Amino acid sequence: MRLRVKILLFLSCLLIFANFFVWKEVLGYKEQLEVVFFAIGQGDSIFIETPQKHQILIDGGPSRELILEKLAQEMPFWDRTIDLVVLTHPDVDHRKGIESVLDRYKVGQILLTAVGQEKLKELGRTEIGQNNQGVGQVIGHLGTEIKAGRTELFVLSPKEGEIGQDTNDSSLVIRLDFLNNSFLFTGDISSKIEKEILNSGQILKADVLKVAHHGSKTSSSPDFLAQVNPSLAIISCGKNNPYNHPHPEVLRTLDNFAIKVLRTDLQGDIEIVSKGNNLTISYKQ
Repeated sequence: MRLRVKILLFLSCLLIFANFFVWKEVLGYKEQLEVVFFAIGQGDSIFIETPQKHQILIDGGPSRELILEKLAQEMPFWDRTIDLVVLTHPDVDHRKGIESVLDRYKVGQILLTAVGQEKLKELGRTEIGQNNQGVGQVIGHLGTEIKAGRTELFVLSPKEGEIGQDTNDSSLVIRLDFLNNSFLFTGDISSKIEKEILNSGQILKADVLKVAHHGSKTSSSPDFLAQVNPSLAIISCGKNNPYNHPHPEVLRTLDNFAIKVLRTDLQGDIEIVSKGNNLTISYKQ
C-alpha cells in the first residue's frame, strides 16, 4: 500500500510538472514574430520564432559549436526540434553550423538549393544528421512558398532548374511576411542577381533587409535598395574580418538612402520583434 501511494504521488507530481509547462506556453502566447540575427562571426545565421512557436533557422554560420550556444540562448532546454532549417547556399560560413544543428536537433524540413543538396552529399551527409533520417528536403526556387500560421516565406531566387557555378549567386533569396511587416533575406547574391530579381517584377518591398554577402561591394546596388526601400538594414559580419566587410562604399550607399544600419560585429545579436505593424529592436553582446 505504501509503495502504491508513493507511485501515485510521483505520477501526480509528474502531471503537475507537465501541466506547468503547458500552461506556461498558453499564458505566454503573444501575437508577435521574433527574428534574431546571431553574432556568429564572419557568416550568417538567423533564428525566427513565429507566434505559434514555429522555429526556423536560416543558415548556421561558420562554427559548429557557436551556433549550438546561440540556439541554447533562444530555445528552452527541453526543446530539441526545429521546424524548418534553411541553407541559402553551401559555402562554409553559412553551412558549417548547420551540420551540428542537424546532429543535435530533430528537424521537420530542410529548404535548400540543388547546389546545397549536392554539397551535403559530397560531405557524406546524405542522411542529414543522426536525428534526421529521411527528413523532407525541399529544393527551393522562384515560386516556392512555405506557410507557418500567419508567417509566410516566399522564395524569389534562384529560378527553377537553375544551377550556376557561383554558389553565392545560387543563394536562396527569401521574403518573409508577417501581417504588415516584411523581411528580405538575400544570402550572398551579387548585384547581377539583384538585377535579375528586379527584372522579374516580384514584390521586394521590405521593412528589414539582410544585406547581401556581409556588406561586400559586389552587392547592394542602388537600384535594388531603391526597390526594397527598407527602413532597417542588417549586416552580418565578423569583427576585424580580412575581407573589409562591410565595404565603405556599401555603407555610403545605405546612408544615401537614409537606411538605418545595424551590424552584428558592433551590436552583437540583433533581435527584432514584429507585432505585425511595428518593430522593436534590442541587442545582446
